[in-house]
Amino acid sequence: MSDIKCTVLECHYNRDVMCNAPMIQVNHCKTKHSKESEDTQCDTFKPKS
Repeated sequence: MSDIKCTVLECHYNRDVMCNAPMIQVNHCKTKHSKESEDTQCDTFKPKS
């Protein structure tokens, strides 16, 4: 898997600003046709315990 930078410090999978999730799922957030990163969201997010 590629190295994926993550700045969401509240995510369980964040390890030293890198995503450590076994799988990553990114979905549309606002529209069906994303044109900017703000139009997407990471559904893999899991809050830290």
